Amino acid sequence: MLQRVQTVFILFAVLLMVPLVRMPGGDSLGVGWIPFAVRVLSVVSGLLGTFSIFFFKRRSVQLLLNGGCIALDALLIALLVYGLQNLPGGANFPEKGIEPLFPAVAIIFIFIANRFIRKDERLVKSVDRFR
Repeated sequence: MLQRVQTVFILFAVLLMVPLVRMPGGDSLGVGWIPFAVRVLSVVSGLLGTFSIFFFKRRSVQLLLNGGCIALDALLIALLVYGLQNLPGGANFPEKGIEPLFPAVAIIFIFIANRFIRKDERLVKSVDRFR
């Protein structure tokens, strides 16, 4: 069902992708392909998380989709850090941005959701043994 705890954590991870989609184009990561790639990766990661929420009856597919979200978020972190390093002044300049924190927190939420998904799977298997 959609009221499970893992749904809340996956929803938080999806909502953390919204600021990256609405990020101003050239202000925080310079110009070129990096802002476009960040937007595309955050949209795909958000869509995978949304699809994962609706696969609550198929926990193995939900874990697979969450794994894809984690991989995309890790790629997003790498891309954001690369973009911040290429700005004038490097990442040492304190006003560069907090963009890499959004996918990092999303990864933590997805790991917590995966933990609850596995817990539900163990519970269902143990109940099936009693039947």
